[in-house]
Order: sequence, then C-alpha cells, then structure tokens
Amino acid sequence: MPTEILMPALSPTMEEGTLAKWLVKEGDTVNAGDLLAEIETDKATMEFEAVDEGTIGKILIEEGTEGVKVNTAIAVLLEEGESADDIKAGDSSAGGSAAPAEAEAPKDDAKSETASPAAASETKAPAAPTDGDGGRIFASPLARRIAADKGVDLAGLTGSGPHGRIVKADVEGAKPSAAPAKEATKSADKAPAPASMASGPSSEAVMAMYQGREYEEVKLDGMRKTIAARLTEAKQTVPHFYLRRDIKLDALMKFRGELNKQLEGRGVKLSVNDFIIKACALALQAVPDANAVWAGDKVLKLKPSDVAVAVAIEGGLFTPVLKDAEMKSLSALSTEMKDLASRARDRKLAPQEYQGGTFAISNLGMFGIDNFDAVINPPHGAILAVGAGKKQPVVGSDGELAVATVMSVTLSVDHRVIDGAMGAELLNQIVDNLENPMVMLA
Repeated sequence: MPTEILMPALSPTMEEGTLAKWLVKEGDTVNAGDLLAEIETDKATMEFEAVDEGTIGKILIEEGTEGVKVNTAIAVLLEEGESADDIKAGDSSAGGSAAPAEAEAPKDDAKSETASPAAASETKAPAAPTDGDGGRIFASPLARRIAADKGVDLAGLTGSGPHGRIVKADVEGAKPSAAPAKEATKSADKAPAPASMASGPSSEAVMAMYQGREYEEVKLDGMRKTIAARLTEAKQTVPHFYLRRDIKLDALMKFRGELNKQLEGRGVKLSVNDFIIKACALALQAVPDANAVWAGDKVLKLKPSDVAVAVAIEGGLFTPVLKDAEMKSLSALSTEMKDLASRARDRKLAPQEYQGGTFAISNLGMFGIDNFDAVINPPHGAILAVGAGKKQPVVGSDGELAVATVMSVTLSVDHRVIDGAMGAELLNQIVDNLENPMVMLA
C-alpha cells in the first residue's frame, strides 16, 4: 500500500520547518539514501533522505511552504505494482496538514479497509501518536479516525498490517482508552500558551502606536523566532547571578606571539579566543561540579568539557560546540573553531554540532565592547561574556603604578546548578589559566 513520507524532525527541538525545495518530482524512482528535499529548520537548511525505495506517487506539500509540522505527510511513496490511482482523495488539500487517505487493501483480503461515507466526511485525522522514545507509531488514516471516535490509544495496539502497521481491524476490536483522543485534542487546543511565549503587547497594538509613521515590517524567520522564545524563557525561568573579574593579558599576548611565530609554517594563527576556550575547558575539569546542566528535576554532570562558542551570523547566531576541548591542543581548537564558524555563517552546521555543551563563551571584545552580561543558553550552567582587552593603569604587586592590557569578563551563572562559591572558584580558575598561559600546555 502507498506509504506516507513525513516531515522529519531534524533536531530534538524541531516542531515545524519550511519545505525549501523538492529534489524529486512525481513519478521519480528513489532508493534508500537518495535525497528527497531540502528542509529549513530554525537554524539550518538540511537535506532529507529517503529511507525506503519506491516511486514518488504524489507530492502533498509544495516547496516554499512554511510552518510544516513535524510528522505531517509531505508526499506519498508507491511500492512496485502500485500506481497513483491507489491514492484516494483525502484531506491533503487542507494545507497539507493531514495524512493522505488509506490506500485500498488487496482484493483478496477479507478485511479490506473501505471508508464509509460518514468516515469520509469526518474531520481530518489526528496526528499519529508517538511512543516513549518519540518515534512515530504507524497506523492507517482510517484506523486513526476510528480510534479517535472510539477513544482508543494506538500506542497500546499491535498492528497486523504490513510492517506492523495498525489497520482498521486492529482498532475495531480494541477497548476505548480512559480519555477519548478527540477530547484530549480539544483540551490541548484550549490549553493556555506557555509563559515563555508571553512577549508583551500584541503586534496589532504595537503597530497602532506607530500609525502614521513610516516603518518597514520585517518578517520573523525561524531562527529569530527561536532566539526570541529561548532567551525569553531563559530570563524568565533561569535564576541568573553574575560574577566579574579583570584579567591581565600581557603574559598571554607575549606567549601567543611566540607560538604564532613557531606555527607560521603550518599556516596556524592562534587567536585570544582560542586561549579562552582552552582556559574554560581546563577550568571545568578543575571544578567538575560546575561542568553541569539543568535537566528539569535533576542536574547532569558531564565528564568531558564541551564548550559552546557564540558565532554571530546574519539575522541571528549559532553556538557551535567544541567537544572534548580539554583534550585538544590550541592549534586543533583553532582549526576546528574556524571550520565551525565558517559553516555556521553558511548555515551548514548539523544539529549535533550546535546542540549540547555545559558552558558557553560570548566574545564581543572584537567589537570594542568593554563588558556586558550574557544570557545563559539553557540547559547550560553558565556563560562567559568577554570584553575587549585595553591598556589600563594598574598597581603592581610592588605597589608601583604600571600599564597593562586588561580584559573584563562576566560569568553569568544558573544558581540552580552552580552556587556562588563554586562559580567564583570556576571564574578564578579561568583567570589563572589566562594569566599563566604556559600552564595550559602542561
């Protein structure tokens, strides 16, 4: 029977995406691993591969369509011997948000699934349920409609159709669940929006304030929506506190210059940011309890130092993660960071390259910013805001006035994960590593 091709979840947090481009057309034959489409998530444009072989019988979602929900049917794949005539007219015309109707079963099957007129006029089938791991449970649209009418939980059924697919006969003999699926759907529709989505006055109210004034309306893309939602959530739910230190950079700048001369033949040029990444990674090893993230009802302490670094791109930012940073040399960190930053600006990072980590670095010193307070990116336990290094008068250990290059940093800390004394210990370790850079090579 025809198989639905569903909008994939290309990252753990993806709920919807834009079907940017189809790489196949109706009638094309595809094999497992062939590229089907380009999907835009909130962070990147990624290629979507076929998992089965067959023929593209019908494309349900046109390219360029935005806001396509995960697990929405976007196309239909035909097996050998099937044709487009096997696809019944269903609810695909309703913006592509419903699955196509069930194909006819073989004629010698006594349990042929033929929808009644009442079933055909029913509202579109609810989205397929998921199992405990978030994987889709395969069921025919007719089976879903019957399950919705009877209040049957598909997650508790065993399918007798091809590849374990749940069909009409499986649902008809099942007992209703305690809460009918339709009622659950209605309740979900009436549920209030999460607090993180509350963002002040409505767009209409704000636009009314500027009636008669010339302005340009800028449409929000997926990245900007995600940044707004996540950082609003962070400031509303994460109890931030801030620790500040000044760091003398003269020893580091001298050491960096010497290393760069020696690495010139290899085409490697270390930046101050490379040293900061290494310093933070080693500090997390020295204070292992701070190498942690908030996980709702528990704290997860990581063993490796996975350090995220904010990279500004047009319209937003990425935070690619350098994994096992404590184990890597400065030159290896420099090369990897340059590669991640380049691909971030081209929006070519895979989700696993910008998700995870326990700690982040945001460096605005290159823009001349003296100091600032960064917002924690959940579930990270902390983020280091780095300002510019500037010549300043300082009092030396001998009491004499001197001039030194000083950089101001601010550590934003999640108090649920890291207490004040632990945060101070972590920041002191970072400062010691940067003011004594040769220690980082030991």
